[in-house]
Amino acid sequence: MIKVNCLNPIAKVGMELLPDTFGTTDNFAEADAVLVRSAAMHELDLPDNLLAVARAGAGVNNIPLDKCAEKGIVVFNTPGANANGVKELVVAGMLLASRDLRGGMQWVADNKADTAINKSMEKAKKAFAGTEIKGKKLGVIGLGAIGVLVADAAVALGMEVIGCDPYLSVANALKLSTDVKLVKSNAEVYSQCDFITVHVPLLDDTRGMINKASLSMMKDGVVILNFARDLLVNDDDMAEALASGKVKKYVTDFPNAKTANMEGVIAFPHLGASTAESEDNCAVMAVKEIVDYIENGNIKNSVNYPACDMGICKKEGRIAICHRNMPNLIAQFTGAMADTGINIAEMVNKSKGDYAYTLVDLDAKATPEAIEKIKTVNGVIKVRVVK
Repeated sequence: MIKVNCLNPIAKVGMELLPDTFGTTDNFAEADAVLVRSAAMHELDLPDNLLAVARAGAGVNNIPLDKCAEKGIVVFNTPGANANGVKELVVAGMLLASRDLRGGMQWVADNKADTAINKSMEKAKKAFAGTEIKGKKLGVIGLGAIGVLVADAAVALGMEVIGCDPYLSVANALKLSTDVKLVKSNAEVYSQCDFITVHVPLLDDTRGMINKASLSMMKDGVVILNFARDLLVNDDDMAEALASGKVKKYVTDFPNAKTANMEGVIAFPHLGASTAESEDNCAVMAVKEIVDYIENGNIKNSVNYPACDMGICKKEGRIAICHRNMPNLIAQFTGAMADTGINIAEMVNKSKGDYAYTLVDLDAKATPEAIEKIKTVNGVIKVRVVK
């Protein structure tokens, strides 16, 4: 029985996909696989028997990726599963920044006892007038699963959209509206747009990317939307830009002690993916990833090991090897098989940074002797008999 530990509640629609050969456990130490949403894993002792961790969401800041890779634990995430929920909130953020809906709603709440409110509101509403987003120019930095949906939705709303992503994948490019103008640099987005929304991961070169220098390139009265990571924006520089009017509104899904107290900030309590649909989609994808990895050895959407897919094994045996990305390892793997009289039917080897993954289909079951030989190869982290 494969034991699955859930560090956070995982949607029922996902858990129902676990095969009969899988069961749940409350004991993290005995888990073969872990499902997690936001629970912090950095201080946990990772058991030797743990094979995989699946994050029901895109961000993996709560998971020690290198520590997992060092133990041959494959970490998955669920990119795109919550993209529509985030897209809809970005659109809501643009509308809230353009029309003073919050102020108007507060006026109604404050004057609800007025028996002539239907008349007095006609004079009061002038204070809450805004602008339409149709015809305005939106810059989308980062055209991944969410960025593409945002860009396409903005086009449908009549906005002029500029996109920038030097790593735009073919799959996402095919989903992108032909009305989206692609530019080569963020500077082009900064200088041209009325609204700028950021959808990039938090890396060394993106940390604090919205700062005094980039803000100085922008139009006066620009609206900045951040539904990716809080640390993409320099809070002190944003406060200064809001106070001067350089930035009209800063819309963020990541309030902190500073931004929550800034004038001109529209903040949500990390609601981007907090929809029933997003949670269901993430749970389904996470469970499918873990099941496919454990049953077939296939890796899809891993953040610390390379993608590798050989489908369902139709040969007599299959082994999976997590190892370092080093020269001459494949020759030693094949040698170990040959020395024990086992023929390799098919093999795939993939690498990602410092780590690599090899999946081998065999014409006969792998013998304990062969597995032990592979385990002794310098650079091998974990060997698993899949079939």
